[in-house]
Formats: sequence, structure tokens, C-alpha cells
Amino acid sequence: MNKGELIDQIAANANVTKKDADAVLSATLEVILDTVAAGEKVTLVGFGTFEARDRQAREGRNPSTGKPIQIPATRVPAFSAGKVFKEKVVEKA
Repeated sequence: MNKGELIDQIAANANVTKKDADAVLSATLEVILDTVAAGEKVTLVGFGTFEARDRQAREGRNPSTGKPIQIPATRVPAFSAGKVFKEKVVEKA
């Protein structure tokens, strides 16, 4: 499902126009992005948690040469699925 299809589903389920659904989805995603970028968590109970996680510096290998290289520490976005989300996915499997 892409963003357009998601907007169609939201509009149908919430009985709102596609324009309104797009505005709400875009605003929601923007708030989540800004909050996580600021280093805070966004928790939607039952759905999951969006957060930034710090990865430690580590040693890796250059795939072309096989020589060791140092991979610097970095911050990455992460999502942890909530209980209801996990149960729904398992139920459909």
C-alpha cells in the first residue's frame, strides 16, 4: 500500500474527504518526524513506538577489499511494534 492508497482507506473509514485525510496524515507524519528528530519517543498505545536509537561505533569490513574499517557512531530511526499490532499480524499469518 502506498500513501495514496492509505489516504483513500483513511477517507473511507473516517468518512472524510481525501483532502482532509491527506492533511491529517501529513500533519501526523510531520509531528512524528519532528519529535523523533528531537530525540523524543512517540508512543501510540497498541500500535507501536517511534524513536531515535544511537548505534555505537564499530569495526566492519570493506566488502570489496576485505580490509577492516571503522564505522562511526550514528543515530538511526527505529519502530517497535506494539502488542495489538503484533497480535494482528500473527492472526493474519
